[in-house]
Amino acid sequence: METTLLPIALGLIMLGLGLSLTTGDFARVAKHPKAVGIALACQVLLLPVICFGLVQLFGLPPILAVGMMLLAASPGGTTANLYSHLFRGDVALNISLTAINSVLAVFTLPIVVNLSIAFFSPDGDRVGLQFQKTVEVFAIVLLPVLIGMLIRRWRPAFAQRMDKPVRIGSAVILALVIVGAVISNLELLLDNFAALAGITTLFCALSLTIGYFVPRMFKVTERESIATAFEVGIHNATLAIVVAQSVLLSTEMSLPAAIYGVLMFFIAAGFGFLIKRRADRAAEAVVPV
Repeated sequence: METTLLPIALGLIMLGLGLSLTTGDFARVAKHPKAVGIALACQVLLLPVICFGLVQLFGLPPILAVGMMLLAASPGGTTANLYSHLFRGDVALNISLTAINSVLAVFTLPIVVNLSIAFFSPDGDRVGLQFQKTVEVFAIVLLPVLIGMLIRRWRPAFAQRMDKPVRIGSAVILALVIVGAVISNLELLLDNFAALAGITTLFCALSLTIGYFVPRMFKVTERESIATAFEVGIHNATLAIVVAQSVLLSTEMSLPAAIYGVLMFFIAAGFGFLIKRRADRAAEAVVPV
């Protein structure tokens, strides 16, 4: 059942993203060229390299290694917008980055996955994302976003009314799918939790840290750096699970994203409080006595 409902849940999530987007969100990138360029470089180039190093360090078996690389290649999720709002980041920048990342992922995700399968499964026992499957990824990711944007353009009042129900509906369906998947694959999850909890926790923490401190090194503003931290640090685990289970037909390959998807809520919250305290201390330091 989860292989049917997962794409529906992801489609609703991406539809909800589209309902909140306008073409101006893409144009806004021109106002933040440095922040956008650094965030995309971290997301698309740096994180897969770091994840590859972690996979080698932890010595994961091939199918889980490919699952981790699939997670690393997934774009930022809409959850990043919520965390950015909670910790005073530039939410408008988050929305723009999520939109651009979702488009780029259609091209970058198959490249990373195919290279990972070629490296970790050189005997060819795994089938990569060929053209037809890449089209499936495109349909799952971008078509709901485009539909949502068209609805907002032609029926803005309806789009505004539907935004909250779509978000709630997607969250409910996703929760049901996750519970069903956990119950039906409980033994598999328990067998691999110990092997994956450490690497997913470390990968999430490193992603958040890189997303914040690399922009700060290049003099990006505090609010923009908070936004990029959550955009780079919070991956769309749902997309990774859907690609693994519905496109590559592998439940085991989806395990890293499934475990990450649970742990990252707590790690991101802890990171948010840390950078908030850091920002508060910096503000106090410049206040004249």
